[in-house]
Amino acid sequence: MSMTAAILQEFDTEAGTTRRVLERVPADKLGWKPHVKSMSLGELAMHTAMIPGVICGWATEDEFVFKGDKTPTPTSTADVLAAHDASVKTVKDILGRLGDAGLMANWKASANGKLLFAMPKAALVRAIALNHWYHHRGQLSVYLRLLDVPVPSIYGPSADENPFA
Repeated sequence: MSMTAAILQEFDTEAGTTRRVLERVPADKLGWKPHVKSMSLGELAMHTAMIPGVICGWATEDEFVFKGDKTPTPTSTADVLAAHDASVKTVKDILGRLGDAGLMANWKASANGKLLFAMPKAALVRAIALNHWYHHRGQLSVYLRLLDVPVPSIYGPSADENPFA
């Protein structure tokens, strides 16, 4: 199996799991924050929905310059799910075009003229796109718990859902 095929297989599984979490985001709580320094539920949900497509999009270039762009604020759960579905399509398209050879090419990112990252595009996809995505999905599951929204099974049973029962 090629590296690209392995990443896409993992991505497909994780995309389904992420969608199940995003489906639980209550539209009437999008502005809720667990702490003043935290993102709102809507901001976190939209960020989680968009991460893989946006970051894999960076891999289509050899260098990305951060400009401080903000994540759009959703007005509904449907907005979040549409962003997720578009992101999934984007990742599949980009990884299919890059292939293994493209993922081995070097990539770098900077902000304000300062180098922040330099790595192969495969590391960009694994570490910054996928791991970052899983991190924020975990945060989102905590937000759901704090709002008393049933948390779906992610890697095994949750307190609300047991696929093994």
